[in-house]
Amino acid sequence: MIVVLAGGVGAAKFLEGLAAVMPPDEIAVICNTGDDAAFHGLHVSPDLDTVLYTLAGMVDRERGWGIAGDTFGCLESLAFLGKQTWFQLGDRDLATHLARTERLRQGATLSEVTEELRRALGVACRILPMSDGFARTRLRTTAGWLALQEYFVKLRQEPEVLEVDFTAAASCRPAPGVLAAIQEAAGVIVAPSNPILSIGPILAVTGMREALRATAAPVAAISPIVGGRALKGPADRILASLGLGSSAAAVAELYRDFLDVFVLDRSDVHLLDEIQEKGIRAVATETVMNSPEAKQQLARTVLQELAAKRASCSR
Repeated sequence: MIVVLAGGVGAAKFLEGLAAVMPPDEIAVICNTGDDAAFHGLHVSPDLDTVLYTLAGMVDRERGWGIAGDTFGCLESLAFLGKQTWFQLGDRDLATHLARTERLRQGATLSEVTEELRRALGVACRILPMSDGFARTRLRTTAGWLALQEYFVKLRQEPEVLEVDFTAAASCRPAPGVLAAIQEAAGVIVAPSNPILSIGPILAVTGMREALRATAAPVAAISPIVGGRALKGPADRILASLGLGSSAAAVAELYRDFLDVFVLDRSDVHLLDEIQEKGIRAVATETVMNSPEAKQQLARTVLQELAAKRASCSR
């Protein structure tokens, strides 16, 4: 089993490639829920849904989230009624949130609902929320304290992020099966997701870092920073505003305590020595996933590095 720690769009792209080069039922995805929120009385799990929709082949490719060809009639009616509609929910997308919310109100856990959705959508990979608990991330910004979606969507990531609060995640236990998956994995991969907003909440959940340090499986991570910039989203700006430095090496430092292999883009080859001085094997390759072939080749490279690490440890 290969375990992947995942956020949203970047992770979903990588998972497409991974599921194409190995049996998808041998992949377990531990997904961020730090950006979960309630809209119009519905429980929305943006990263879980992006991963599910992508692996189900129904994601809106142009936006990277939501459902391809979706309509927005309900949202338009809500706007007519004077409701806030800054968080875009398509009509078919709403069906997912309605089903999730109904089951949660019936007493099901988020893990149980996610498994039901996975089966309904025909996704072969195992999908695990990082926790069944309330683990929402809060940000202190130049516009005040904000919930993640307020910062990310409503304010279009314009305020500067000064502090990230993972208190809620730190008070949560991992969802059932999460720690066992890490312990029993043949390899663990940290997807090329925002290291602060997407992977940070997962690592903040009680026992997660300890599990990653304790597993016998090699752990690899893929940098979401290419040439000092994030390909999508505010990861580079947040790293800089938090005083961490907006480089691939800064991402490697965040994972240093549990990481064996770090994969960065060829444009950052000059950082190889700096990363390897941290005791981490660094590999430069093409990490920009602009085609199915590129996604698959990146997945093969990471799997090869994990296999090589396992072989070296068994000697």
